Amino acid sequence: MSRTEPYIAVVLYEATGDSPTHEPLYREDVVLVHAADENAAREAVRRRAEGETGSYRNERGELITWTCKRVVDVARSLADDLTGDADLYARHFRDFAAYRQFEPLLSGETFDEGPAA
Repeated sequence: MSRTEPYIAVVLYEATGDSPTHEPLYREDVVLVHAADENAAREAVRRRAEGETGSYRNERGELITWTCKRVVDVARSLADDLTGDADLYARHFRDFAAYRQFEPLLSGETFDEGPAA
């Protein structure tokens, strides 16, 4: 049996609805997969993302559809030992105002668009 390593992936999903007033909602998932190499990790993430897509009717009877927009990144975990506290993944950006604008948790905003990942 080949050795597997931990990989962290960032996956972007979009929820659309059949109501004319529905505004798309986006969800970013950070997932852990174990794979022999980056190509195998990307394939594992692709399969997971396919499993997260689907549709359901919300409490108002509107059809909500979740789709995978993109696998944003797949990278080796920053830590090999995941049995305790560990740094897993890091990314860098330059525009804090843009980050603040898209990140609803910074302003205390929350959403309920169905099951979380």
